[in-house]
Amino acid sequence: MGERTNHAEHHAQPFQPAVSRRFLSALRRETTRLAASRADRAMLTWAPVLGVLLLAWIFSAGTPTRLPIGVLDADGSTLSRQLTRWLAATPGLAVTEAPANARSAEQLLRAGRVHAVLAIPPDFSADLKRGRATRVALLDNAQRGVHSGLIQKDVLTVVTTLSAGIEIVARQKRGESPAAAAAHVEPLRSATISLFNTAPDYARFLGAALVAALLHVLAMSTGAWAVGRELREGTLPGWLGVAEQTADAAPAQPSRNGAGLAPVLAALLAKLAWPWLSFSVVGALALAWLTVGRGWPVPGSLLLVAAAHAAFVALSLLLGALFTLLASSQRMGLSAAGFVAAPAFAFSGVAFPGLALPVGAQWWALALPLTHYLQVQVQQLLMGAPLRLSLTTPLVMLALCVPLAGLAAALLRRAAGRPELWGKR
Repeated sequence: MGERTNHAEHHAQPFQPAVSRRFLSALRRETTRLAASRADRAMLTWAPVLGVLLLAWIFSAGTPTRLPIGVLDADGSTLSRQLTRWLAATPGLAVTEAPANARSAEQLLRAGRVHAVLAIPPDFSADLKRGRATRVALLDNAQRGVHSGLIQKDVLTVVTTLSAGIEIVARQKRGESPAAAAAHVEPLRSATISLFNTAPDYARFLGAALVAALLHVLAMSTGAWAVGRELREGTLPGWLGVAEQTADAAPAQPSRNGAGLAPVLAALLAKLAWPWLSFSVVGALALAWLTVGRGWPVPGSLLLVAAAHAAFVALSLLLGALFTLLASSQRMGLSAAGFVAAPAFAFSGVAFPGLALPVGAQWWALALPLTHYLQVQVQQLLMGAPLRLSLTTPLVMLALCVPLAGLAAALLRRAAGRPELWGKR
């Protein structure tokens, strides 16, 4: 028993330094390759930064304002012109066109010069003076959901306000007091209280979420590309530090203590280290700039969100690498990474309500890491949820990284002993 113990201790002593040396050696190799490849440097430096800056610029206004609309005024009365002036004074709207007829209004909508046209009927003012009900028609382009919703809300507010003012004036002329007239016009009032993102600011919830979606696509694609390039170029044995084998030779078996797999895992982690650091830093800086940098109060923990993003990037890189290894093809790995990552934002529940998705789509959304990360981001940056509610997600992501990394290392070690897989695109 004593001899077995001494033998195990003697074998374990050089194991850890050997793995560390393998990691550092592979990391130096990746650093050299990055320094020699302009495209790889771009993918890890200015390309993600440029993408984040572009998204920040798109949502820099926060809330869409001055959306162009047209007013088809077939009445031409003082009251209809007052309605037009009130519409123009609304911050969210800009009356930029005055079509002469319905055909002109249709052409403006089809050309995209306006997002909506408000049609005022010919007897608008006369009907109101006689105490008759009248209508105005809003013709809007509902293909642009955000534009349509904002325009409908602002136009409804203006028309309702004008309608209430006309009714109050009419009641006052009949002898009612201003307070009584106002109570008759609006006997039931509702109070809308926004608990989170009270502005509402699209940059806070949509811009920040799209930054995470962009980095998710880049991370999965980079993981698939980096490992696939070694497979395509047939450099697996030299990269992994394992003995090159022929197709006829029996593959080497890892030892019982896992030492055979550990150098391969070290080489894999070294390959993904620079992408992980790059995308994690870019994501953390983007989160800091989109919140503290713009003077937004953070009700939760920005540090927890940054940590969750780092775990999310690690999981994305490993998934991309695993897709390539499962397919034994860089092309198929990139295709699978794009299939999963590119539409992930649509299933995340940020832009389209997740509960309104079909059951199958809801299950697919739950399988995507972006969905769970964005829940943490919303909980901490917008809602101020307790830390215990958000802490589980990054811990689960880190726990998933362990078996995924082990599986990827095992597949890498198998591929290193199968030259027939090399050179496949």
